Amino acid sequence: MVTTSNTTSVEALNRANDGKLPGWLGLEVTNVQDGLVEGRLPVRGELVAHTGYLLAGALLSVADILCAYGVSTVWPDGASGFTTAEVKCNFVGTIREGAALCRAKLLHGGRTTQVWDAEVTSEATGKLMAAFRCTQIILYPVQGRGS
Repeated sequence: MVTTSNTTSVEALNRANDGKLPGWLGLEVTNVQDGLVEGRLPVRGELVAHTGYLLAGALLSVADILCAYGVSTVWPDGASGFTTAEVKCNFVGTIREGAALCRAKLLHGGRTTQVWDAEVTSEATGKLMAAFRCTQIILYPVQGRGS
């Protein structure tokens, strides 16, 4: 079993959004627990395609951001960072107005990798809009390297 420590909160993640892509998108983190991060994305004109529907890229970004934020909820002791190795997203619906909700959950939390799943749903109907999965590689300080 990997020893972990939760190093974040709703407030800390929402502060981290300011001035960065999550803040520009309008993402609000609503819940943080060990292995779970949830958020809300309101639909607004800048996020809508020429077809009038919410852009798939906005949904993908939100899912990726919340999964990345989730790494800090189950941080392996001694880790110094992480990087994304792979992402996959299936889009099955969209919306024109309202908001999207995203729930990112840890599927596998090992010492060297984490696998996260996220579901994006319509706030109004609860219908699935996107199913997302990513793999994160956990990084550690290099030992024994001189300058």
